[in-house]
Amino acid sequence: MNVKNIHIAYFLGIGGIGMSALARYFNMNGVKVSGYDKTSTPLTRAIEAEGICVHYNADNTAVPADADIVVYTPAIPADFEEWEFIRQYNLPVIKRSAMLAEVINSLKSIAVAGTHGKTTISAMIAHSMEHIGKPFLGFVGGVMSGYNKNIFLHENAEWAVAEADEYDRSFLALHPHIAIINAIDADHLDIYGKIEELHKSFSDFAAQTNSGGHVLVFDDTDKDKLTLPSNSILYGFKNVKGYSARNIHVCSGCFAFDVYLDNQLLEGGIHLPAAGRHNVQNATAAFAALHIAGCNPAQIAQALESYPGVKRRLELVAKNDRIIYYDDYAHHPAEIDALINTIRELYPNKTITGIFQPHLFTRTRDFGIEFGKSLAKLDVPVVTDIYPAREKPLPGIDSDWLLKLIPNDQKKYIPYNRIPEIAEVCADGILLTIGAGDIDAHIATIKSCIEQS
Repeated sequence: MNVKNIHIAYFLGIGGIGMSALARYFNMNGVKVSGYDKTSTPLTRAIEAEGICVHYNADNTAVPADADIVVYTPAIPADFEEWEFIRQYNLPVIKRSAMLAEVINSLKSIAVAGTHGKTTISAMIAHSMEHIGKPFLGFVGGVMSGYNKNIFLHENAEWAVAEADEYDRSFLALHPHIAIINAIDADHLDIYGKIEELHKSFSDFAAQTNSGGHVLVFDDTDKDKLTLPSNSILYGFKNVKGYSARNIHVCSGCFAFDVYLDNQLLEGGIHLPAAGRHNVQNATAAFAALHIAGCNPAQIAQALESYPGVKRRLELVAKNDRIIYYDDYAHHPAEIDALINTIRELYPNKTITGIFQPHLFTRTRDFGIEFGKSLAKLDVPVVTDIYPAREKPLPGIDSDWLLKLIPNDQKKYIPYNRIPEIAEVCADGILLTIGAGDIDAHIATIKSCIEQS
């Protein structure tokens, strides 16, 4: 496929973060873009303001019969009414991941993979390239603070930056020049069945990296369970070979660290605005990729020090004398652990209340015990209703089932529509909203409640 021959594009699930970035890319290149999504959100309203037509109910008359391509996401069910019209007119269709590959595979790409950290690392790399002035094409899996966008488009781009999504083995469509494997924890078991299949998929992804490039692998992954090519380089905290972050400490509210390469100091005293040791890990991956791409270490450090963050990634939303409110996208036990550990390190003497919206019935079922242990680390763990996304309910798997697995006497349940009430009754200290579903729809109300209290 030659993407330059696309003049009319239709997107099924256009409100997704990855879909909206592709829609924006084509719209910015003069393509007539329209699409469907089930819900109006700030993101869909933003792309509508950019001239993209979006509708929110199945409507065959809104599907362009002369579309050059229909891009879809697996979140769209097979029985969605518009599929019949698309088949009737024999419109060409392509998955989001395959379309992303069509766009970026012709460039030198940095593909960020891993069950955690993809969005933050890709955002750090994109911001740094923008800061340094390196022409690139960037697809970020979140709306970046300061930029208020999830795509970067430069003329004469030599490099591309994108997330490499392991769900549904989507990342196997990519052939990057630099690949990053940041974490491999059991997830998407509805697709893979067992973690051995997940490891195999990551090995296949690593094998598709350009032989003239490199595969960057976090040192604490189960490397012995992966088949890695000879051009692999480690990054982490303890490794002597490869890139490593050392002398990590909190300084004036920031996490500071040095970067070493092959046991030699490369750049010292980097002050990272994004809190948490997991973000030091993410920044080390970004630093390594940028350095391999030819960027100057001092310039990389300066860029990382001005990193503005991504919405819903440890995002400070509101603060008064009583409550400090953060929102975070964490939806896996390991991510919740990292979030709570970071908050504890920043605020060791404050009470932490966290409202968690589980994402997917299968993930809740598969990691119920692990979720229970992670949420128990909160002083007051609060669980709301499970966000189904693409799934139908599973018998016996609900928020009450999960609540029973949390070994904490302060645990409680709150219905989804009553979530903002927590801001009125929670103890002085830290308030967290946690989850990858639509819990963020309550952010504005919670923020207003805190600011008026």
